[in-house]
Amino acid sequence: MSKVQPSAAAALEGALSDGMTLAVGGFGLSGIPADLIEAVRDSGVQDLTVVSNNMGVDGKGLGILIEAGQVRKVIASYVAKTSCSPSSTSPETSRWSSPRSTLAERLRAGGAGIPAFYTRTGVGTLVAEGKPHEVFDGETYVRERGIVADVALVHAHTADTDGNLIYRYTARNFNPVVATAGKLTIAEAEVILPPGTLDPNHIVTPGVFVQRLVQAAARVKDIEQRTVRPRTEPAAEALAL
Repeated sequence: MSKVQPSAAAALEGALSDGMTLAVGGFGLSGIPADLIEAVRDSGVQDLTVVSNNMGVDGKGLGILIEAGQVRKVIASYVAKTSCSPSSTSPETSRWSSPRSTLAERLRAGGAGIPAFYTRTGVGTLVAEGKPHEVFDGETYVRERGIVADVALVHAHTADTDGNLIYRYTARNFNPVVATAGKLTIAEAEVILPPGTLDPNHIVTPGVFVQRLVQAAARVKDIEQRTVRPRTEPAAEALAL
């Protein structure tokens, strides 16, 4: 059967259920599977646990799921200070934050079949409370669980119809580990090519990890925070020259 689906809604058909865990790729608003996120919103699924580096912003990215009241719990390393922030939304927030490196490793471990690992990151802080500790070579480590999501959603720049994925720039940050951490992985790609077209040396996520694929809609790429250098006037002495 072909992995390519006619729409994002079709790609999610039969995959969503209330109370499920959803892992989503992207970094800020870069490389997020925007079409698939919108299709999740439109499905009306509720009580989601969402695992992602961050939770989008007002009206964009995963922020639209929070605004729709569909998210119960968040596992993320950063949440913007908007209406999507833990202080002003309904999802469970007491354990919402995970160090970025730990979150990436939890997803990688889940995809590699590693149920847990030890790390020094977070020892002595709130994120380590209630978790087992162990001493190795005189140093204290905290045990973190690998993450396996019911469904993983990722965005790739280029794919082939077998589901092999290539990412572009910052989109490569979390998408690869998210892609391996799902029991079912669904990818959207800006360009989809026939099998055998991609250089094997450039493939980041092998198609064996991807079960469904959809063409991403053409859209203007959002920037979470646009920062530009203030204009400086030439020095008076330079003008005199």
